[in-house]
Amino acid sequence: MPKVLIIEDDKVMAATLKRFLEAEAFEGVEDYVVDLVDQADVGLARARSESFDIVITDLHLQGDFGSTDGLRIISELHAAKPQLPIILMTADSATRFAIEAIKLGAYEYVLKETQQFVANLLSAVTQAVDGYRRISEPVGFGHATTARHAIIGTSRVMQQVYKDIGRFAGSPVTVLVQGETGTGKELVARALQQHSSRKDQPFVTINCVAIPETLLESELFGHERGAFTGADVRRIGRFEQAHGGTIFLDEIGDMTSGTQAKLLRVLQEKSICRLGSNEVLPVDIRIIAATHRDLTAAIKENKFREDLYYRLNVAAIRLPPLRERPEDIPALLNHFIQRFATELGATVCGVRPEAIVALQQHPWPGNVRELENVVAKFMLLAHGQTITADIVHSALGERRQPPPSQDQTISQYVSDLLHRAARGDIKNVETALTWDVGYELYRQAIDLARGNQVRAARWLGVSRPTMRKKLALYGLLGNEGTGLPDESGNQKNHTAPHSG
Repeated sequence: MPKVLIIEDDKVMAATLKRFLEAEAFEGVEDYVVDLVDQADVGLARARSESFDIVITDLHLQGDFGSTDGLRIISELHAAKPQLPIILMTADSATRFAIEAIKLGAYEYVLKETQQFVANLLSAVTQAVDGYRRISEPVGFGHATTARHAIIGTSRVMQQVYKDIGRFAGSPVTVLVQGETGTGKELVARALQQHSSRKDQPFVTINCVAIPETLLESELFGHERGAFTGADVRRIGRFEQAHGGTIFLDEIGDMTSGTQAKLLRVLQEKSICRLGSNEVLPVDIRIIAATHRDLTAAIKENKFREDLYYRLNVAAIRLPPLRERPEDIPALLNHFIQRFATELGATVCGVRPEAIVALQQHPWPGNVRELENVVAKFMLLAHGQTITADIVHSALGERRQPPPSQDQTISQYVSDLLHRAARGDIKNVETALTWDVGYELYRQAIDLARGNQVRAARWLGVSRPTMRKKLALYGLLGNEGTGLPDESGNQKNHTAPHSG
């Protein structure tokens, strides 16, 4: 269970935060274990000596350090445990504290005196804990009982992937991972990191297509205050955050020409300049890039720089699509069944051989990610039963029935479902109804909230972990973005690691 250390000398505030965090996790898969400390020196000693997934500290605390104890904690704790996320909270809105906190290694800076304080803090904690656990989790190979983000498969083509990972992991060379969407390119990047000499250093991911073009350069290189409209404080970019470690640039083929030129300069000079600054900052990073695009074709169309391609393609790993390794489907199926039995509480008695054949004959345009979603769906459809070929075909080929239109009553919608069941088009009307309406409910909520999970969860009356669990179940995690709400409730662009 994730362990949270809160260093706060206001006992009422500390107790309130503990209550909120425990309530936030109550409906989720895991509960938070929250420890409270009211002195800076005691908190720092515990954070150093014990294992925590996140530390939340106030700016001004009782202790022997001075008036800005929180900054001292961040500085010393980040030096001792650079991967451990630290959140600074304070009622002091002075800009210099925000800048200093991020510069010293804080994961986030949250103001108490705002309407969105609790929502901002809970959202930051959720993302920070998820990122820290993913970084700390070992990558496994070939067994369904390994870590949640394991690379599964023993086929010949996957054996080649493992050999490439072993060959390139120990070298600091730039690696280009190529493969279709949903094949698991980020898992390969994490394996390269965790089997390298940089395994204890930061691993920073950024999806180049998920961030608006106008913000991508700022995310990568950071910016100075006043560099552009809305740049109220200096921000440390992803390259600086990854100093000493690895940065994973997903969907590199979607970068604009201007950003490509700046990335080429980083590779050549091993230094960056924040937007709005002429100061050259050296960075020691290893770059792993990934794309589903054919970069050689993009070069011919003048959409990708040839010189950048050769800089990135020092070492290359091709991740095969699932249709090229159907012999790995039984192992993947076993892995997902075990995982969803824990995450969804859905169990099955077994899998018929013809069901496996049906899965192996499917072309899987969405690759392993599609298989993952299909397994979740047919486990719910066949809860407690044996998976048959009919259930697989239903999960693969069933078209989702739209929820009631404005001129259609609930009664008519249910009648339509029952008639479809009578014709043999679907089985288990109750499950189909729950799935279809649940999908639409969460899809529309996250779309209306513009990706803000906290806001959407509040509208639906569920906790944040439940919201994320449902989004994952319905395959909607790509819809929610990675933003945190600001004081006005609008989404901020704040990228976090995610699975690939």
